[in-house]
Amino acid sequence: MPVPPSFSSFPPSFSSFPDLVGSSRQEPETSSVPVHQGDSRDKEKESDRKKRKRDRRRDKHSNRGRTPSRERGHGTKSSQDNSYTFDDERKKAEEDSAPFFSDKKGDQLSVQYGGIYSRDVPKYHLVGWGRKVLGLTQAWTAVHRSNRGVELVVGGRSKLPRMNDAISRRLLETAPRRRLVASTDADGKYQEVDGFIPLPSRKPRPLREEDYRSIGPARGHDSEVDSISASAASDDSDDDEDEIIFSSYHSKMRSLEEQVSSNPTSASSWLSLLSHSLSQVPTASKNATKVRSEITLSILGRALPTLAKGSSSTRIRLLYLHAGEELWTMGSGTDSGDINIFLAWLDWRIRNGSDGLDGILEAAIRVLASTASELERLRVFWRLTCALRQAGFVERSMALFQAQADLAGFHNSPAISRLPLEEQIRNLEEYWDSEAPRIGEPGSTGWAEWYGAGKPEPTSPGPALSSKRSTSGAVATSSLDPYQRWAQEEMLADELLKPPLRSNDPDVELDPYAMILFSDIRPFLFALTSNRSKGLFRLMWLSHLGLHVPDLETMTGASDDDRWAQLRLVSRSYLEAIFPSSTDGKSSAPESHAGVLVGREKQYLDSFGPIKNWSHRCIGPLEASEFRNGKAQWGMWTKEDVAGVDVSFVRRVFEQCRMGGDDVEWDVLTLAFEAAIDVKSALKKSRHFLASAPESLSHWAAHARLERLRGRLEEARKVYQTVLPSPASTRSRLSAGPLWWDWAEMEWLAGDSDAATRVILRAAEVEGLGGLVILRGKRALEATAHEIPDTLWKVREAWTRLGVLLELLTGTSLPSYLTAPLEAGTVVQESMAVASLGMLYHHIASLRSPTRPAVLRERLERAVELFPDNTILLGMFLEMQKGQGLWGRVRKLGDNVSIPDDMAQEKGISRRAAEIWLGGWEKGQWLWEVERVRGSLTAAMESERTRGSPVLWRLLLELEIRAGDRERAKNVLLQAVGECPLVKDIYMQAFNRLRPAFSAHELKSLWEAMVERGLRTRKGLEEEIEGWVEGTESHLEGKGSEMLDEIEYNSRELARLKPY
Repeated sequence: MPVPPSFSSFPPSFSSFPDLVGSSRQEPETSSVPVHQGDSRDKEKESDRKKRKRDRRRDKHSNRGRTPSRERGHGTKSSQDNSYTFDDERKKAEEDSAPFFSDKKGDQLSVQYGGIYSRDVPKYHLVGWGRKVLGLTQAWTAVHRSNRGVELVVGGRSKLPRMNDAISRRLLETAPRRRLVASTDADGKYQEVDGFIPLPSRKPRPLREEDYRSIGPARGHDSEVDSISASAASDDSDDDEDEIIFSSYHSKMRSLEEQVSSNPTSASSWLSLLSHSLSQVPTASKNATKVRSEITLSILGRALPTLAKGSSSTRIRLLYLHAGEELWTMGSGTDSGDINIFLAWLDWRIRNGSDGLDGILEAAIRVLASTASELERLRVFWRLTCALRQAGFVERSMALFQAQADLAGFHNSPAISRLPLEEQIRNLEEYWDSEAPRIGEPGSTGWAEWYGAGKPEPTSPGPALSSKRSTSGAVATSSLDPYQRWAQEEMLADELLKPPLRSNDPDVELDPYAMILFSDIRPFLFALTSNRSKGLFRLMWLSHLGLHVPDLETMTGASDDDRWAQLRLVSRSYLEAIFPSSTDGKSSAPESHAGVLVGREKQYLDSFGPIKNWSHRCIGPLEASEFRNGKAQWGMWTKEDVAGVDVSFVRRVFEQCRMGGDDVEWDVLTLAFEAAIDVKSALKKSRHFLASAPESLSHWAAHARLERLRGRLEEARKVYQTVLPSPASTRSRLSAGPLWWDWAEMEWLAGDSDAATRVILRAAEVEGLGGLVILRGKRALEATAHEIPDTLWKVREAWTRLGVLLELLTGTSLPSYLTAPLEAGTVVQESMAVASLGMLYHHIASLRSPTRPAVLRERLERAVELFPDNTILLGMFLEMQKGQGLWGRVRKLGDNVSIPDDMAQEKGISRRAAEIWLGGWEKGQWLWEVERVRGSLTAAMESERTRGSPVLWRLLLELEIRAGDRERAKNVLLQAVGECPLVKDIYMQAFNRLRPAFSAHELKSLWEAMVERGLRTRKGLEEEIEGWVEGTESHLEGKGSEMLDEIEYNSRELARLKPY
């Protein structure tokens, strides 16, 4: 057969076909292979054929389990060999590329007992040595295999990062580096199709039959057009490069800078700029405090010259002063005439503590000299007394209150009040040095009566209180550690809050600081002339004695004074009430009945807890008990509140600080205090007040409330029936609104709706029953409420509630007053929220009316956000959340959310303490809530509203002590000592409850720090631990048997008598 001609000019037609994978056989080229190479190719084929034959023979002997194919093809020998070789190689290539192969026989050891052993060499291995899983894509990798399962990750990472890992936290803290910017031609670039924008697909477009013959453009064709388009694209890219795209942070910064430049007098714009600038500095970063302070000083330093005087500028100045605490010296920051700035500076000096007690007294004198009103002097006076009490100078703080109460003259005659202040102070000094009974002590009549009687010599000096002051016997003698015994005696003596001793008291020789000279307190006394100032002073004294007065800090001028004023929260009784007991903190295991686990019923504490706080006049001292629905007494003061109070001393303060016979507010507080001790004694006291003021409607209302607290509703009904038709009630009909409301509320809560309706119609002066009469009654009540001026908003609220209750009892739906949107702002709005939610709470929860509870839950959730410091709203909210299984709503109360510019909306000290108690509200959940409570307190330390509060530091320390982690508690104590160096109670915890965590050397260092900073102790630590060796459990007695050196004895005696 002739050889076909060779056409070397034609390219190969099938060169684009892919080669077979794994095949070593090449097809012969018919066009370019010479003829003389055919012999050598035949020889190569023959050698390959022999080699494959030997391989097949060897495989046949080695794999006897496989049966060779018996089928034989038809045709020539060369064609048979070629087809066999091609099929064999193709199967081998497929097996190599596939991730698995089929083995129908398997491993025989799998069905043999004990055949599979982890240390035997397996017959087969897992795919990818166990890192890949059949059925999943190659992106998934198995990183861990165990009996519990297989852990899969995406990619080759060994472990997926979690939210609490360092990598995740670092990513969250970093600023965003990319930004999505809308393109100018975005509208025409993406076309919407059927309501969505189709995304480009990566799947290649299928090739149609007619496309393979299409002729594409030649290379270099239309080069001119391409060059024009390329130049245009380069111009566009140059324009894009010239335009700088800022990040979101810088864009917002530019916007805020423009706002500040256009309106430099806007305090909100400066605060927004400050907040945005500080957002890039995390509080947990290194040197965050110093860096944030420098940023704050830089921004607010620009704002202060542009702002006018007012509340907004005061807020800016306070922030400026707080930031300067980290960078300034002690003499800076008092160049402003604002009392808030002066008090912040004084608080800074107290928290710094570098100059000790003398430095604090000098700073207080300086601030008092800069005050301009009695209210400002009262705030400075209150801050100083709290600092003295925390430093251990209890007698000096009590002496300040006693002397100021005498100087205020609650019973002074006009002739004495007209005397000059210096002359009054000189006469008061003579009265003080005479050691006559003072305010709060038995037989005290005040210096004014002593002055009017001609300054007689006292027949008997003041009472000696040495027998009551002894604390050694009150401390358990079983404690053999001298450090703990010394600390317990000091803490107990500080809690007693006893007045100063007299010179004739035998205990003065043992404790010279217990006697206070008049010269020690004279620079801090001032005149009180207005009744409002005298009333606030009395409330401050009650707070100092341990009786919390809600919203007293706001009444004096600033709500953030609770950082240092609410010392009652760290007393022993309150700490036991706030933190759960050891039994309540443990969770109960489920029970098993007939092999089935049955969970225990959830148990809760009382929803109305030990923390009581609300705005002034939002609710009366005797009104809060109605929210308990008669279960138990819960009011402003209860038996738990008066547990650590000197009852006899407080009673004398109530009696001797009463101003005239028409002191209604003070009398109601007196009755509330007596009711917390015994309701019968409170009724007796109420009858005494009614004898002196028989026409006072407020006294009659308080007396009826006491009868209701005692459970004698019939006696309270008699009071209402007797007083309301009286001539006094008729003459002041508008003022009788609260009394009418009390009567209607009593009948409504007792379950007698008809009696409540008759009372309301009687108050509206409408007779009869029926729909028309009820309509006339509603209109009459609305008209009466509109007549009352805004100054008497509490009276108007009572008349409004009467109309709402009438509509609720006679209508078919909830009145609009109970469903209106809540608003935050003034005390009036908070009182209206408590009134409306209280009525809805009684209607749904107390009386079990057929109304959806979800309506009340949603409104209470909103109210708790608007009024975070109101614990009445918090109690109702918790009561409605019982049994709902939505613990997240309750837990959300403790979250540290961002707060607006208004500091009044931030959480105060009372709310922070309530959140601690909230952690143990559900019994058995305390161990799970410790970390959340710890985070809440830590966030409060960084908050502007509560930063530097010794109360919060003490609560955090108590939390760590009760959690049982002594090392963490030790670290917290050392931090608290650095932040609050003049708080004695924090030091005492190291000597008492954290004694195992501190060595004798460390305790000695703390004691030296206390002495250096001027803290007061009644006994020296050296005297207590003399002869005691650490590591032994016995305190060596018989110190008097050892002969002391005369010089050492004299030095100790000199140290004991050092003040005098």
